[in-house]
This record gives sequence, structure tokens and C-alpha cells, in this order.
Amino acid sequence: MPLPPAEDRELLHTRYITCKGYKRRDGLWDVEGELVDLKSFDLQVIERNDGIIPTGEPLHKMALRLTVDYDLLIHDVQASMDYTPFKHCPSIADNFRRLIGHRIAPGFTRLTRDLLGGIQGCTHLLEMLGTMATTAYQTTHQEREKREDFGIGGETPPPTLNTCHSFDTHGPVVQRYWPQFYTGDKDSDKDDTPQS
Repeated sequence: MPLPPAEDRELLHTRYITCKGYKRRDGLWDVEGELVDLKSFDLQVIERNDGIIPTGEPLHKMALRLTVDYDLLIHDVQASMDYTPFKHCPSIADNFRRLIGHRIAPGFTRLTRDLLGGIQGCTHLLEMLGTMATTAYQTTHQEREKREDFGIGGETPPPTLNTCHSFDTHGPVVQRYWPQFYTGDKDSDKDDTPQS
């Protein structure tokens, strides 16, 4: 269902975040994320192009590549910052290599903030890591489904159970596709015996 019609307005800013996942020939996976910010007007920025970023030229254009294994352990990290508002910004890119040796798992967002938050990193690359973590999971999902037998009708509980509305173990999606892990309708768990 689309959004309702908007009021009369003027576009000022567009942010694009693109994430892609690749399976490598060596058995690892690369997850690449790119963030681009564009203004719909000429923007005054002292350190760029004689003080002006013309309409259509990125304010930010940054990328990250995470190389992960089957267990989502990070083996390598590469960061690039091709367009930034300040010349000093790219000097922080190598700090993202601090993620090497850590795993994408519950608590990953907190870990990234501890390692790269504030003056230790770049706000925009840090924000993109959450989307990249989801992309890493999606990229390796089919392989994990085959190995761990948690596909539809599988014997292993899918790791997505109870992670969102549709994967509620009391809900119709789990009841239909993973009935062996269905725990019943929440309303039916209540005692409907009239009280005297």
C-alpha cells in the first residue's frame, strides 16, 4: 500500500544506501555498502570546489566492504570515502578495520558503536553497518538453510522465529510453514472459563 498523497513540497535532500552481497570463489562472502547524499541545490561547503558543491555532486559518497565467513565472522574490512564535506574525513576510514575478528550476531550494533562511535569513526559509515549486517545475513541465508535444515518443514528452528511480527511463534506464518514450532494462538492460551 503506497503512502498517502503528500502536501505541496520541494525536494531538498536524497540519501541512497545500496548494499550488495557476493559469494566469493574462496568460500567467503563480500558485503558491500555504499551511501550517497545529494542536495537539490548548490551547497556552500568551504573545503570543496572553491566553496560550492553543485547540485548533483555528492555531499557524501562512501563505501564499506565486509568480508565474512559462514558464521558471519569478519575477516576483512575496507572503507572508502570518495566525497566528504571535509578533507579530514577520510583519515578515519582505516578505523573500520577494528571490526576484523568480530562476528555479526546479536549485540553487533552496540559493538560497532563501542568501537566506532563518536570521534572514533564516521557517523554515516557507522549507520550503514546495521543495514550491511542484515545484508550479510540475507546473503548467506540460503547456504545456512541448506546446511542447518531450517527451511520450510526443517527440523531446526529458524533463527528468525520471534524476531518480527510475522515470525511470531503464535502467529499464522509459523503455523503454516513451521507448524512443528508453532506454540498456539495467544488468545487461546487464556482461560475462557466464566468466573462465578
